[in-house]
Amino acid sequence: MITTFLRQVPYFVYLSDEHLTALAQWAVRRSFASDEIIFTEGERSTGLWILEAGIVKVYKLATNGDEYVLRLVAAGDAINDVAVLDGGANLANASAVSDVSAWVIPTIMFRQILDTDCTMALAVIQGLAGRVRQLVFQLEDLALRSVTGRLARFLLEQVENPALTSPDITWMLIASYLATTPETVSRSLHSLAEMGAIQFDHHRIIIVKVDLLREASLL
Repeated sequence: MITTFLRQVPYFVYLSDEHLTALAQWAVRRSFASDEIIFTEGERSTGLWILEAGIVKVYKLATNGDEYVLRLVAAGDAINDVAVLDGGANLANASAVSDVSAWVIPTIMFRQILDTDCTMALAVIQGLAGRVRQLVFQLEDLALRSVTGRLARFLLEQVENPALTSPDITWMLIASYLATTPETVSRSLHSLAEMGAIQFDHHRIIIVKVDLLREASLL
Protein backbone atom coordinates (compact mmCIF):
# COMPACT_ATOMS: atom_id res chain seq x y z
CA MET A 1 0.00 0.00 0.00
CA ILE A 2 1.37 3.40 -0.99
CA THR A 3 0.76 5.02 2.43
CA THR A 4 2.71 2.23 4.16
CA PHE A 5 5.61 2.71 1.76
CA LEU A 6 5.65 6.51 2.10
CA ARG A 7 5.62 6.24 5.90
CA GLN A 8 9.03 4.53 5.66
CA VAL A 9 10.57 7.43 3.71
CA PRO A 10 12.60 9.69 6.08
CA TYR A 11 10.80 12.83 4.91
CA PHE A 12 7.40 11.40 5.90
CA VAL A 13 8.10 9.40 9.07
CA TYR A 14 6.40 11.95 11.37
CA LEU A 15 3.87 13.28 8.88
CA SER A 16 0.25 13.26 10.07
CA ASP A 17 -2.02 10.55 8.70
CA GLU A 18 -4.16 13.21 7.04
CA HIS A 19 -1.26 14.73 5.14
CA LEU A 20 0.23 11.35 4.29
CA THR A 21 -3.09 10.24 2.79
CA ALA A 22 -3.24 13.46 0.76
CA LEU A 23 0.24 12.85 -0.65
CA ALA A 24 -0.62 9.23 -1.45
CA GLN A 25 -3.71 10.29 -3.40
CA TRP A 26 -1.61 12.52 -5.66
CA ALA A 27 1.35 10.15 -6.08
CA VAL A 28 1.81 8.53 -9.51
CA ARG A 29 3.75 5.28 -9.94
CA ARG A 30 6.28 5.10 -12.80
CA SER A 31 8.44 2.23 -14.05
CA PHE A 32 11.72 2.34 -15.99
CA ALA A 33 13.90 -0.30 -17.62
CA SER A 34 17.63 -0.48 -16.98
CA ASP A 35 19.52 2.42 -18.64
CA GLU A 36 16.29 4.35 -19.27
CA ILE A 37 16.39 8.11 -18.63
CA ILE A 38 14.16 9.28 -15.78
CA PHE A 39 14.74 13.01 -16.13
CA THR A 40 17.39 15.30 -17.61
CA GLU A 41 19.32 18.30 -16.37
CA GLY A 42 17.80 21.68 -17.19
CA GLU A 43 14.23 20.52 -17.78
CA ARG A 44 11.38 21.55 -15.53
CA SER A 45 10.85 19.32 -12.51
CA THR A 46 7.70 17.18 -12.54
CA GLY A 47 7.81 16.61 -8.78
CA LEU A 48 9.53 14.74 -6.00
CA TRP A 49 10.63 11.25 -6.96
CA ILE A 50 10.60 8.51 -4.30
CA LEU A 51 12.38 5.33 -5.35
CA GLU A 52 10.36 2.19 -4.56
CA ALA A 53 12.64 -0.48 -6.06
CA GLY A 54 15.86 -0.67 -8.06
CA ILE A 55 18.84 1.66 -8.30
CA VAL A 56 19.08 5.12 -9.87
CA LYS A 57 22.19 7.11 -10.68
CA VAL A 58 22.13 10.90 -10.50
CA TYR A 59 24.87 12.34 -12.69
CA LYS A 60 26.32 15.28 -14.61
CA LEU A 61 27.64 15.21 -18.17
CA ALA A 62 30.74 17.10 -19.28
CA THR A 63 30.83 18.83 -22.66
CA ASN A 64 32.95 15.94 -24.02
CA GLY A 65 30.35 13.40 -22.91
CA ASP A 66 32.19 12.16 -19.82
CA GLU A 67 29.87 11.21 -16.99
CA TYR A 68 30.32 11.94 -13.29
CA VAL A 69 28.00 10.15 -10.88
CA LEU A 70 26.89 12.34 -7.96
CA ARG A 71 24.68 9.80 -6.17
CA LEU A 72 23.59 6.19 -6.32
CA VAL A 73 20.06 6.02 -4.96
CA ALA A 74 18.34 2.99 -3.43
CA ALA A 75 14.74 2.24 -2.46
CA GLY A 76 13.17 4.67 0.00
CA ASP A 77 15.28 7.67 -0.99
CA ALA A 78 14.09 10.92 -2.57
CA ILE A 79 15.40 12.33 -5.83
CA ASN A 80 15.31 15.87 -7.19
CA ASP A 81 14.18 17.50 -3.98
CA VAL A 82 16.20 20.69 -4.62
CA ALA A 83 14.31 21.51 -7.84
CA VAL A 84 11.01 20.82 -6.08
CA LEU A 85 11.89 23.14 -3.20
CA ASP A 86 13.24 26.11 -5.17
CA GLY A 87 11.02 25.78 -8.24
CA GLY A 88 14.03 25.71 -10.55
CA ALA A 89 15.10 23.29 -13.25
CA ASN A 90 16.55 19.84 -12.58
CA LEU A 91 20.14 20.16 -11.33
CA ALA A 92 21.33 16.87 -12.82
CA ASN A 93 20.33 13.88 -14.90
CA ALA A 94 18.85 10.67 -13.50
CA SER A 95 18.65 7.25 -15.13
CA ALA A 96 17.89 3.70 -14.08
CA VAL A 97 20.85 1.45 -13.26
CA SER A 98 18.51 -1.54 -12.91
CA ASP A 99 14.79 -1.96 -13.51
CA VAL A 100 13.19 0.76 -11.40
CA SER A 101 9.81 1.62 -9.94
CA ALA A 102 9.21 5.01 -8.34
CA TRP A 103 6.46 7.31 -7.13
CA VAL A 104 6.21 10.94 -8.22
CA ILE A 105 4.58 13.48 -5.91
CA PRO A 106 3.62 16.69 -7.78
CA THR A 107 5.59 19.74 -6.71
CA ILE A 108 2.54 21.81 -5.78
CA MET A 109 1.17 19.11 -3.49
CA PHE A 110 4.50 18.50 -1.79
CA ARG A 111 5.02 22.22 -1.13
CA GLN A 112 1.48 22.66 0.21
CA ILE A 113 2.08 19.97 2.84
CA LEU A 114 5.53 21.40 3.58
CA ASP A 115 3.98 24.81 4.27
CA THR A 116 1.61 23.37 6.88
CA ASP A 117 3.60 20.60 8.59
CA CYS A 118 6.73 21.68 10.48
CA THR A 119 7.77 18.08 11.20
CA MET A 120 8.14 17.38 7.49
CA ALA A 121 9.93 20.69 6.99
CA LEU A 122 12.47 19.71 9.65
CA ALA A 123 12.92 16.26 8.11
CA VAL A 124 13.57 17.83 4.69
CA ILE A 125 16.13 20.24 6.18
CA GLN A 126 17.93 17.35 7.89
CA GLY A 127 17.89 15.33 4.68
CA LEU A 128 19.33 18.18 2.61
CA ALA A 129 21.98 18.86 5.26
CA GLY A 130 23.04 15.22 5.07
CA ARG A 131 23.24 15.48 1.28
CA VAL A 132 25.46 18.58 1.51
CA ARG A 133 27.70 16.79 3.99
CA GLN A 134 28.05 13.84 1.61
CA LEU A 135 28.94 16.13 -1.30
CA VAL A 136 31.63 17.82 0.81
CA PHE A 137 33.09 14.39 1.59
CA GLN A 138 33.12 13.59 -2.14
CA LEU A 139 34.94 16.83 -2.95
CA GLU A 140 37.42 16.14 -0.15
CA ASP A 141 38.07 12.67 -1.58
CA LEU A 142 38.69 14.05 -5.07
CA ALA A 143 41.08 16.70 -3.81
CA LEU A 144 42.97 14.89 -1.07
CA ARG A 145 42.86 11.13 -1.65
CA SER A 146 44.26 8.70 -4.19
CA VAL A 147 41.97 6.52 -6.29
CA THR A 148 42.77 3.59 -3.99
CA GLY A 149 41.76 5.67 -0.97
CA ARG A 150 38.53 6.81 -2.65
CA LEU A 151 37.73 3.25 -3.67
CA ALA A 152 38.33 1.96 -0.14
CA ARG A 153 35.92 4.57 1.25
CA PHE A 154 33.37 3.65 -1.43
CA LEU A 155 33.56 -0.01 -0.40
CA LEU A 156 33.15 0.91 3.26
CA GLU A 157 29.93 2.72 2.33
CA GLN A 158 28.46 -0.61 1.21
CA VAL A 159 27.73 -1.42 4.84
CA GLU A 160 25.29 1.51 5.08
CA ASN A 161 24.07 1.96 1.50
CA PRO A 162 22.28 -1.07 -0.03
CA ALA A 163 22.48 0.53 -3.47
CA LEU A 164 26.23 -0.11 -3.55
CA THR A 165 25.99 -3.89 -3.00
CA SER A 166 23.89 -4.61 -6.09
CA PRO A 167 25.39 -6.66 -8.97
CA ASP A 168 24.20 -3.81 -11.23
CA ILE A 169 27.02 -1.65 -9.83
CA THR A 170 29.66 -2.22 -12.50
CA TRP A 171 33.31 -1.18 -12.45
CA MET A 172 32.43 1.39 -15.12
CA LEU A 173 29.83 2.90 -12.79
CA ILE A 174 32.25 2.88 -9.86
CA ALA A 175 34.79 4.64 -12.04
CA SER A 176 32.26 7.38 -12.92
CA TYR A 177 31.42 7.79 -9.23
CA LEU A 178 35.12 8.10 -8.31
CA ALA A 179 36.00 10.35 -11.28
CA THR A 180 38.53 7.92 -12.72
CA THR A 181 38.76 5.13 -15.32
CA PRO A 182 37.70 1.46 -15.13
CA GLU A 183 41.33 0.44 -15.65
CA THR A 184 42.43 2.47 -12.62
CA VAL A 185 39.59 0.99 -10.55
CA SER A 186 40.74 -2.49 -11.57
CA ARG A 187 44.32 -1.77 -10.48
CA SER A 188 43.17 -0.30 -7.18
CA LEU A 189 40.91 -3.27 -6.47
CA HIS A 190 43.81 -5.65 -6.99
CA SER A 191 45.97 -3.49 -4.71
CA LEU A 192 43.33 -3.77 -1.98
CA ALA A 193 43.16 -7.52 -2.56
CA GLU A 194 46.95 -7.82 -2.22
CA MET A 195 46.71 -5.94 1.09
CA GLY A 196 44.21 -8.54 2.28
CA ALA A 197 41.38 -6.02 2.68
CA ILE A 198 39.11 -7.57 0.04
CA GLN A 199 38.80 -10.68 -2.09
CA PHE A 200 36.95 -11.59 -5.27
CA ASP A 201 34.16 -14.09 -5.83
CA HIS A 202 33.89 -13.98 -9.61
CA HIS A 203 32.78 -10.33 -10.16
CA ARG A 204 31.64 -9.88 -6.58
CA ILE A 205 33.84 -7.92 -4.16
CA ILE A 206 33.93 -9.27 -0.61
CA ILE A 207 35.23 -7.14 2.26
CA VAL A 208 37.57 -9.36 4.32
CA LYS A 209 39.17 -6.97 6.80
CA VAL A 210 37.39 -3.71 7.52
CA ASP A 211 40.32 -2.34 9.54
CA LEU A 212 42.67 -2.67 6.55
CA LEU A 213 40.07 -1.05 4.31
CA ARG A 214 39.79 1.88 6.73
CA GLU A 215 43.58 2.29 6.65
CA ALA A 216 43.52 2.30 2.85
CA SER A 217 40.73 4.90 2.82
CA LEU A 218 43.17 7.42 4.30
CA LEU A 219 45.68 7.09 1.45
